[in-house]
Amino acid sequence: MSRGRPPDRNEREPISVPRIESLKVRNYRALQSIEIKELTPMTVLLGPNGSGKSTIFDVFNFLSECFQHGLRHAWDRRGRARELKTRGADGAIEIEIKYRERRKTPLITYRLAIDEERSGPVVTEEWLRWTRGGGGQPFRFLDYKRGVGKVIRGEEPDAKATRIEVPLRAPDLIAVNTLGQLAEHPRVAALRDFITDWYVSYLSIDDARGQPEAGPQERLSKTGDNLPNVIQYLHERYPDRLAEIFHVLAERVPRLEKVLAEAMPDGRLLLQIKDAPFDRPVLSRFVSDGTLKMLAYLVLLYDPNPPRFIGIEEPENFLHPRLLGPLAEECRRASEHSQLLITTHSPFFLDAMQPKEVRVLYRDEQGYTQVKRASDIEKIKDFIDAGALLGQLWSEGHFGLGDPLVRSGAPESRRKS
Repeated sequence: MSRGRPPDRNEREPISVPRIESLKVRNYRALQSIEIKELTPMTVLLGPNGSGKSTIFDVFNFLSECFQHGLRHAWDRRGRARELKTRGADGAIEIEIKYRERRKTPLITYRLAIDEERSGPVVTEEWLRWTRGGGGQPFRFLDYKRGVGKVIRGEEPDAKATRIEVPLRAPDLIAVNTLGQLAEHPRVAALRDFITDWYVSYLSIDDARGQPEAGPQERLSKTGDNLPNVIQYLHERYPDRLAEIFHVLAERVPRLEKVLAEAMPDGRLLLQIKDAPFDRPVLSRFVSDGTLKMLAYLVLLYDPNPPRFIGIEEPENFLHPRLLGPLAEECRRASEHSQLLITTHSPFFLDAMQPKEVRVLYRDEQGYTQVKRASDIEKIKDFIDAGALLGQLWSEGHFGLGDPLVRSGAPESRRKS
């Protein structure tokens, strides 16, 4: 299925892409019980260190890894149940997302529950539910427990259709990931394709400075270690898009002229940056952290075949504060064709956001993460209507929660004296 391309600047017609509308999580580290409703095309998570931003970010990465590499891989690399499950809580880890494949299509709910037994992780419950047409009760068209369950085939599963039992080979297999590879389950396949396509960034400047083996690659890796390969791919396949990236980068980095990705005789790919007025380009390992990071973000946000979901953690690191406003606008432009989840501590990035796009996280008295939408905080709307900016309000403490200088960052009304 084609993912399309980012629209040109003169294109204003919204693109119909999958959108997650809500996320519900139970027993995942500090997320003992949390629900984020009415997710926007771009959602920003704000809060003090340790409030749970990275944990919510990792929920998406965990799901992505489950679908790309298997449940056991994603489970084991996070320390298994001992480190993954909420301390002091009983029961399975539960993740539930509600999404639409396109605008005006039925709302689909996907639920995945995972627990650990002596043999390792098992899928204790997994189902897909929707309401076909304009009315009626929602029904499950995929329903599995421990590798055993049933599914309704066809393009538009109907509640009256026959449910076919299709056993999985093991209880740690995810039914959507397995059955989604079969043509007779197009709705299941659509979800599998969606989650498998997610891009959750853990960009490392040190990795981006490397000299990988030459060869074009379409998608930037999570760490950015293949940045030269993606530059090579864009140069060969989408030169106009690469020229646009370089133009935007040159607007943000004084004196920058061009970026080069050249194959060396030993098979490595060398990334170089040329700036005026000098004739010789500079090797990537000597380029500033901010320049490389901005280049990586632009390559991601201007991807000709963009991921349908993009996660970016703390984009302000290594960047000049004045570059964060333009970067926020690049993210907004990208949200026309991808859904973005961004964590930040920067008031400069926050200034470009709308209150409905921002979720403030804090820890309650029991140590569990709670969340509140900025637009639901008292008086925030009045401040915005009067011309204030969100970053300014947050810096001045008007949110009343998420303050790193207050224990837990909890709301004032719940703090103990």
